[in-house]
Amino acid sequence: MTIKELEPSIVWKYFYEITQVPRPSKKEGKIIAYLLDFAKKHNLEVKKDDAGNVLITKPATKGYENLPTVILQGHVDMVCEKNNGTEHDFDKDPIETYVDGDWLKAKGTTLGADNGLGVAASLAILASDNIEHGKLECLFTVDEETGLTGAYALGKDFLTGDILINLDTEEEGELYIGCAGGKGTLATFTYKQEEVPVNQFWFKLEVKGLNGGHSGSEIHKGLGNANKILNRFLWTLSRKIHIYLAAIDGGNLHNAIAREASAIVGIPVRDKDEVVAMLNVFIAQIEDELKVVDPNVRIEIASTDQPEFVFDDKTTYGLINAVCACPHGVLAMSQDIPGLVEASTNLASVKMKENNTIVIGTSQRSSTESLKNYAANMVNAVFTLGGATVVHGEGYPGWKPNPNSSILEVSKQSYKKLYNVEPEVKAIHAGLECGLFLEKYPHLDMVSCGPTITDAHSPAEQVNIPSVAKWWPFLLDVLKSIPAKK
Repeated sequence: MTIKELEPSIVWKYFYEITQVPRPSKKEGKIIAYLLDFAKKHNLEVKKDDAGNVLITKPATKGYENLPTVILQGHVDMVCEKNNGTEHDFDKDPIETYVDGDWLKAKGTTLGADNGLGVAASLAILASDNIEHGKLECLFTVDEETGLTGAYALGKDFLTGDILINLDTEEEGELYIGCAGGKGTLATFTYKQEEVPVNQFWFKLEVKGLNGGHSGSEIHKGLGNANKILNRFLWTLSRKIHIYLAAIDGGNLHNAIAREASAIVGIPVRDKDEVVAMLNVFIAQIEDELKVVDPNVRIEIASTDQPEFVFDDKTTYGLINAVCACPHGVLAMSQDIPGLVEASTNLASVKMKENNTIVIGTSQRSSTESLKNYAANMVNAVFTLGGATVVHGEGYPGWKPNPNSSILEVSKQSYKKLYNVEPEVKAIHAGLECGLFLEKYPHLDMVSCGPTITDAHSPAEQVNIPSVAKWWPFLLDVLKSIPAKK
């Protein structure tokens, strides 16, 4: 079976079309052109703002003209991650999908179901002539994954709707009415290039095989962070042997838990055997610690050519100490909602940049503004002590839950009617654009829903096919069940 044979066919038709359009964050030009062409083909009103956000409007179907205007919202960009050895150009190549039992997956890359399926559902409703609904505004935002810049740039007069249904959560049967806010913290080390010392054994240390995952919705799972694992061995090594660091790299995106990391290290030739013995012990420890959540973790060492330069000792040891001390993972659990992460931080990336700099990317999340800022300040303090220059991003607000929401009540009733079971009502630790929408349109009544997607932001991303078949009729029932305007 292929994606073109799945049901509901109209949703999968448009998701397939989306997978054929490259759409990395900040490079959404091709998917924007696709949306504008879609609107033209279906004779629908469309507009685009300067940021690239697209709004397609569809009139109410006959008999539903008195319903309030509903905004269906999803983001068009996708996280672009691929496995080592996978040849794929996200700027040019389509995503290759395949069916594995009840799951749709991609071949060696992220799938883009986050948030491609939300976009596909909106397009399916816009294209259909037999779905009952009031007036619809379908909002397609850009650059959600790397900064929510589309939502930030949204004008206060772009939308007219009263209700917003966000289609960007990842567990069928769950309704979300709140999310965490977030903030990014960047630490920059500036190193001096020093001459390579003699009589050194040079090796490349690599951490591979981790699952990675979403730094919001999966931070509580205890997944391995390649940056932390790599640095943990470097720290241990540097306590016993003088080491030289010539290169370091790990992770990519601020909202993804790092899957891979590497460093080029020099040690005195006489200490080679001791280092190999230490690494074997360390590998056994990490494999034991992660045997449940990351059983495929690999830590490899291989000799390499002598580098052209090394970092100065002050930077090397300041970096290793700071990354070791930098927190990663859950910082606090919610006191109001059982099982919900209240605050967390992600040590996302370590990258060598121009002008002899090493930039550490981290992100902090919390639905409580003061805790979000405290987490960011904690990370700031660690790297400041290590000798780095630290800056914070503007951040984005959380979405405070409204348990008395009218669209929540309609959604609960629809789900119970269709499946004879109550949906779970939750808040999510991941960031959604809803907080930014609410800042600009405080009257909006909002809820978020979606099919079941696992391992988002990693090449293991997959969507549960039966969950789409349940989510789709639920969404359609909600649209026609909204009470008329009073």
